[in-house]
Amino acid sequence: MIFWIASYPKSGNTWLRALISSYYYTEDGFYRQDIIKKIGQFPEKKHFKGFNFNKDVVTDTTKFWIKAQEKINEDNKLRFFKTHNAFGALNNNEFTNNKNSIGGIYIVRDPRNVITSIKNHYELNDDQALTWMMKQNNYIYDVSNFENDGYSDFQYISSWNINYKSWKVQRKIPIKIVKYEDLLNQTFVVVKDIIKFINEITQLNKKIDTDKLKNSVNSTFFDKLKKDEEKNGFSESITSKKTKTKIPFFYLGPKNNWKDILNEKLQSKISNTFKNEFNELGYE
Repeated sequence: MIFWIASYPKSGNTWLRALISSYYYTEDGFYRQDIIKKIGQFPEKKHFKGFNFNKDVVTDTTKFWIKAQEKINEDNKLRFFKTHNAFGALNNNEFTNNKNSIGGIYIVRDPRNVITSIKNHYELNDDQALTWMMKQNNYIYDVSNFENDGYSDFQYISSWNINYKSWKVQRKIPIKIVKYEDLLNQTFVVVKDIIKFINEITQLNKKIDTDKLKNSVNSTFFDKLKKDEEKNGFSESITSKKTKTKIPFFYLGPKNNWKDILNEKLQSKISNTFKNEFNELGYE
């Protein structure tokens, strides 16, 4: 069965995967970059091998979302998967169901901080980035491999608020909503609660290893992940269209504070655009 680690892009998904992979896939809890690869992404091109889809049609893989997951689950093993896909259906094709998924964590982040990372990652200005985050029919795919793979790893992300709502309101699988800000401010407590949720949902029935959890937390601080990227690179960083060099994946981390970075006009635009979600999540 699949356990999802879901989020809108640039919301802390990678950090959460680093924490979860170092806890579940190591003996001592210490993070290594090769460990995070244990948690793959869905969808990816490899999941659709053997299926007759047109890589040049944007949404063509959606009709095989469920069949691909059935194939993944043939061995009845528990697997974690990262996704930025919205929960629901596209062209009447369900993203997932309770026969293939056992649960998930959804990490949500203040969009005033998300936009800074979006701007850096996709090389956009303020207005372009906000438009991108508001776009209801928005999607992403691997631009660097487009010539060979086309849209084979298409993910329908929609807008920031619809992506969040889609996972929150669905009732097919149990989901735990985690705020990035809580994960940042109370890392050990929040991660312990996440591990407890995972163990209960997946019926692992394991006692939480406190020492291992401490190692997972201490070895995945932002500065350590950033230094590791500077020294060894990071597999999920993309190449700049402007400079043809790698754009740093671990950009600002805790220093990404909208109060210091965004002008008042953009702050106001974002707050008004996502007013209902701000009230619900307690963002000021």
